[in-house]
Amino acid sequence: MSGEVTVREAVYSLLREFGLTTVFGNPGSTELPMFRDFPADFRYVLGLQESVVVAMADGFAQARGDAALVNVHSAIGVGHALGSIFTAYKNQTPLLITAGQQARSILPFEPFLFAEQAAQLPKPYVKWSSEPARAADVPAAIARAYYVAMQPPRGPTFVSIVCPVGGARGEPAHRGRSRAARTRSGRPARFAPARDRGRRIGGARRRLG
Repeated sequence: MSGEVTVREAVYSLLREFGLTTVFGNPGSTELPMFRDFPADFRYVLGLQESVVVAMADGFAQARGDAALVNVHSAIGVGHALGSIFTAYKNQTPLLITAGQQARSILPFEPFLFAEQAAQLPKPYVKWSSEPARAADVPAAIARAYYVAMQPPRGPTFVSIVCPVGGARGEPAHRGRSRAARTRSGRPARFAPARDRGRRIGGARRRLG
């Protein structure tokens, strides 16, 4: 067996491994093929405006102590979301943000709502961004975006996905669950003495008189 799967299957498999089964979004036409026959173990939290969608995901990620998944639509969706992306960046909230992009065959004609430089649009308020050249590269980009988002200092990452990708085939991008950083500091050992002193102080009893 070649081990080939559809890009859609590979992406959903990755998201399950990362625990990203809640999708916050406001989809457009380019994203719909990925959400056709939506898996029963996933849930989609629909927002009526993209800045609200990212804000919900920001709070969700902070509450769970792990990344959250966001999906918005090409240029206009990312543009609407930028204020909340800025806030998530300042909050050091790990968000994996995806957006659809029009098919490459029509990009030279500047189709309505396309993103001319999609990977550049949310910068500098994302840690990493990419628009994979091939559908088969999307799962690897998703995996990298998750790991970068989770590495201290945490923050949003962005993947622009050119449609259509759902039925395209490629190799699985990830085998076996890898551990992402769970600490917020880049050098947790540096703060160990202060943390230990704080615990001793917290456990001490103050004597009065």
